[in-house]
Amino acid sequence: MNDINPLERIRGLCAERNWTYYQLSKASGIPYSTLNTMLHKDNMPSLPTLHKLCRGFGISIAEFFEPGRNLQGLTDEQSQCLSLFTSLSPSDQQLALAFMKGLAKKLN
Repeated sequence: MNDINPLERIRGLCAERNWTYYQLSKASGIPYSTLNTMLHKDNMPSLPTLHKLCRGFGISIAEFFEPGRNLQGLTDEQSQCLSLFTSLSPSDQQLALAFMKGLAKKLN
């Protein structure tokens, strides 16, 4: 496992997605005040909090600590799709899934 600073990783994931901490708060179900205090006062998240944050980002805890781990064996196009998908908000992810399901039905 890499030496990952969880707070820096959270900040980086927000930056990748162009999310505010408020958006992360809504996606993860963590109160904004709790998240804001944690990130501005460098308070390390507990494991349950980290789990909620990962769910909000749409990634596993393993991927949180080892970015790119789940991308092994994927084609460039698959990796690009996954990267784009994870950069979306949870509601936009649902729209993307509905669109892909519609395309898949069209092909059958």
